Order: sequence, then structure tokens, then C-alpha cells
Amino acid sequence: MKLLTLSDIELPAIYSPQILKRFGDVDMAISCGDLHYYYLEFIISMLNIPLYYVRGNHASPSEFGSGEPRNNPWGAIDLHKRVKMEKRFDLHLAGVEGCLNYNGGPHQYTQAEMWMLVWSLVPKLMLNKLQHGRYLDIFVTHAPPWGIHDDTDLAHQGIKAFRWLINVFQPRYHFHGHIHLYYPKTTRKTQLGNTTIINTYGFRELTFQSPQSLQAI
Repeated sequence: MKLLTLSDIELPAIYSPQILKRFGDVDMAISCGDLHYYYLEFIISMLNIPLYYVRGNHASPSEFGSGEPRNNPWGAIDLHKRVKMEKRFDLHLAGVEGCLNYNGGPHQYTQAEMWMLVWSLVPKLMLNKLQHGRYLDIFVTHAPPWGIHDDTDLAHQGIKAFRWLINVFQPRYHFHGHIHLYYPKTTRKTQLGNTTIINTYGFRELTFQSPQSLQAI
């Protein structure tokens, strides 16, 4: 299968009738936050694929478009505080929204609150191990883990609990956004144990070979 990951910036290559020509072979999409609901809905409707998402710190409480105001993208699956299985591809996914609290805005949390959000995932991860032989395939967040792809200012510091989850449960991949990439040589892919951590700013495409083997293009 083929996976499309996105975050933070909306691109003409995706929000265009050409999306079918460019991404018509994609099987599933994942949004790591700070993308408008209409953008995600466009991807779902044009490619007719499942889309999983978490919200970023710039997510609006509601959006107005065709029809009534809404507070989530129609047809997409919210991963925040959830562990989900995509049965079609035998994938286990979990997610946590937002970033560190820097101005009291929505979808912002302290490090302690992030720990609580991560710990809430643990029972289902343990159940996954018992039932399916592995804890987690893909961990989806908006903010990066502590010390990886993050920055020194409070708004862009990484999350300590994310680093702990990666060390303990070793998902195959951790996708995040939040850290904008302004220079081509900026690191956006890092290996930590068995987990490949990728900053999905803009978009990334990946090929899926098995529940235990993902390789970035």
C-alpha cells in the first residue's frame, strides 16, 4: 500500500484537480495537524481513501463552508487519545493532538498533561500486544518528541511523554508536524531504536510493505 502524510501547510499539488494524477495510487492518508478541514475533506473525496488525523495548535473550533459549521473534517477519523485499527491494512494507529502550552490557546498542554494523554493509551496498547503480537504500528502527533526535530522555544519544544512512548512501545513510525522546514538540509527523518520519526511538514509519501515494514520514498 501507499501512504500520504501531511501537516502544517496546504499545497497546490494536493488542493487541485491534479491530485488524482499525482496521488491516485495512495491508499491511506494521515494528517499531523494545522490543516483546514476542507483541505482534508478534499483529499478524502477526491482519492476516496481513509484519512486519520490529529489537530494542531492552530486548529479552529469550527469552520464554515458548504453546509453547516462543523468542528471536525467530515469523513476523517480523529486519533486524539485513541488507539485504532485500520483493518483493511492491518495497521494499529494511535495519536495525540496539540503542542506545549505557550499562550493558553486551544489544543495546548503542559508536559504533565501530555503525560496523562499518553498514559491513557497504554491499556489499549497492552491489549494490542496480547491480541495481535505488537503494540503499535504508527504513532501520530502534532508536536515532535523531546530532543528530536524540536526547538528551544516553548512553543516548539518536544514532548517528553512521546519520547517515552517511542522507547517503550517501539512503533514502526512516528509522524509529527508543527516544526516548519525552511531549509532543505533541515533534518526531517530520525531513527530511534526501531522507530523512524518523520516530520511530515507539507507532505511525505511512503510505501507500505507489511505491518512490520514501512520504507519512506
